[in-house]
This record gives sequence, structure tokens and C-alpha cells, in this order.
Amino acid sequence: MSQQKEPLWTSSFIKLMVGNLFIFMSFQMLIPTLPPYIKSIGASGTEIGLVTALFSIGAVLSRPFIGFMLEYKARKPLVLIGALMLLLITFLYPLSQVVIIFLAFRLLHGLAWGWSTTVNGTAAVDVVPNSRLGEGMGYFGLSITIGMIIAPSLGIFLYQITTFENLVYFSGVLGVIALLLLASVHYQTPDQVLETKKEDLKFTYLGSLVEKSGWFPAVLTLLISLGYGTIVTFIVIFGEERGIEQIFLFYLCNAIFASLSRPVAGKWFDQKGPIGLVILTISITFAGMWVLSFAHSNMMIAVAGVLFGIGFGLLIPTLQSWTLSITPPNRRGVANGMFFSSIDLGIGLSGLVFGVLAQYIELGTLFQISSGFILIALVLTILKGRRTKAIRQPEEAVS
Repeated sequence: MSQQKEPLWTSSFIKLMVGNLFIFMSFQMLIPTLPPYIKSIGASGTEIGLVTALFSIGAVLSRPFIGFMLEYKARKPLVLIGALMLLLITFLYPLSQVVIIFLAFRLLHGLAWGWSTTVNGTAAVDVVPNSRLGEGMGYFGLSITIGMIIAPSLGIFLYQITTFENLVYFSGVLGVIALLLLASVHYQTPDQVLETKKEDLKFTYLGSLVEKSGWFPAVLTLLISLGYGTIVTFIVIFGEERGIEQIFLFYLCNAIFASLSRPVAGKWFDQKGPIGLVILTISITFAGMWVLSFAHSNMMIAVAGVLFGIGFGLLIPTLQSWTLSITPPNRRGVANGMFFSSIDLGIGLSGLVFGVLAQYIELGTLFQISSGFILIALVLTILKGRRTKAIRQPEEAVS
């Protein structure tokens, strides 16, 4: 007789997932528009580069502190504080007509983003049944993936047809909707967390920045983000250089195929574990990177989008599920912070390093070079799989 599955699609999980989607949409649609805006108010090339760097620094700096708080505090107030901070800082951007003030807002935005993403991801894993962790976090990861894929192109479209101020107001509306949804969620804080007092814990920055049990998938996430960061930064410019008019097809195909393949990936993770799935999705992401680098037509852009939807679109939530599945419940806040810091640090470093290289080499070649980080992640995962298999074989022989 088959055992009945624990419920996954509760109202709290749905509201949390949709609320997180609007958080990511509100934030991600500003990413490609902030550099041209700060340039329009007189920023230099270095200052434009700081738009990404300061944000990444802020996010990485804040996550150890919020990770520590998640070891002893209830989820709801932390989630709502994070969403409210993001909303307030978003509305500050049009008020900044001085470059240094704008950059200060950018650092504050990074601090709030580090807070919110860490808390929301931890709250999600608390409401997902452990037996369906891979499937649940895979679906929750859609809110991250779709936000990262669709929102930048939407932001570019709005920036081109209206003013920056109106773009910010639209972003703010999404932030308000997210806040209302997140306020209506019934959160589940683990008993071990509720029973823990701050005085029982000792805070160290490194201890709240890194969760040792989940270090390996976090390293893979960093490497993947270093490769993907070039696409985030240069995909629009790449399309203009190659004369590809329908660059939105990359984002559209990406989102569609990430959504379609997510249920299969989540069930695979729960039944067979992460290694094989990660190897497959990294391989597809690597292939997508090279197809993109050779693209000179809308068709090639669409094919690259399909590959990235299946590869990168499944890889990020799989790596997050892997990180959380091997982490003790009371340390999942720290692990989640480490995971998202890996993404932000990877994309931020990628923008800085490859931004310099982009002055000297063609963007298609730049994509090929950055794909080397994805290849390193693939090799490391294969080696990890072989080591795991070698350890299991003697244990199975004994049993």
C-alpha cells in the first residue's frame, strides 16, 4: 500500500512563493536600468561598475547577521521587515540626483536584499514537508528563476517607453503586492528555533557566513554564477551587436522551459538525490552558453533560451535544495544565506572582471571564456559523484 504524500500546495506555500516572485520581479526589473540611469546623472565608468559591486557587498555583509537571527527568531516579523525595507529603498532611487547618494542607496539596497532573500528561502523550507523538499523548493525556486529571467527584459521595455520614475513606481507596486501576500502567510518556525534563546548562541561572523555541511553545493553555485553573470550584464548589448532584434526570446523560452521541466527535476531530486541531476543540468547550461555565443539569429537565441531554461533554470533550485537537505534545521538560515551570497558574489565579480575584458574582446568570445567556470563546476560534481559512489560500495557490501 503506497504511503500518502504530505501536502505541499498549502495556501501558505502558494502565498509565500507568489510573494517571493513579486519581490524578485520588483528588484530584478531595476538591475539593467540602474546603470544607464546613474550614467545620465553624471556617473563615471568606475562609478557605474560600483552599482553592481556595492550591492553585492551589501548583500554578502548582511546575510551572516540575518542567518544568525534565524537560529532563534520567529519567521514572520523577519520576512515582513525585509520586504518593507526593499520597498522603501526602491522609492528612494528617483530622489537621488547625486551619484554618491545613489551609490549609498545601492549599498542599503544590497543589505536589505541579503536580509529578504535569506529569510524568505528559510521560511519556504520550513513550510515544505521534508519528504518533498526537492519538489517543494524546486517549485519555490521558480519564483526566483522566473523573476531573474523575465523581470530584466520587462524593466528594459518600461525604461525605453517611459521615465525612470514611472519604472520605479511600477516596481514599487509589485513590492506592495508582495508585502500584502507575505503578511497573510501562516509561517512555521521549527521548535528547535523557538526553544533557542539568543543568549544560548555565540555569534561569529564567519560561523554565520558559512555553513560547513553545505559548502560543496555553495561552491558550485558560486562557479555557476560567475559564468552566468556575463549573460546578466551583456545579453542586451550582445543582441544589439549581433543585430538580433528579438532578444526577449531568450528570456521567454528560458522561463517556459524552466517551468515545464521543474516538476520532473523536483521528483528526481527526492527519489535519486542531487548528483546526477546537477551533472545533467550543468552540462545543458554549458551547452546553452556556447549556443548563445554563436547566435546570429532569433532562432539561435530561442534555442539558447530553451537550453538555459532546462539547464540553469533547474540547476539553481536544485543546488539550493541540495544545500538545505544536508543542513541541520536550526542552521538552514545560515545555509540559505550562504547560498544566496554565492549567487550575488558570483554575479558581482563576474560583472567587474568580465566588464574589463569586454573592452578588448568580442562578447561571444566573452561568453565562451566565462563558460569555463561552469565547466569547472561540472568536473567537481563528477568527482564528487565518483567519491560518493566509492564510499557507498564498501558500506553496501558490509550490509
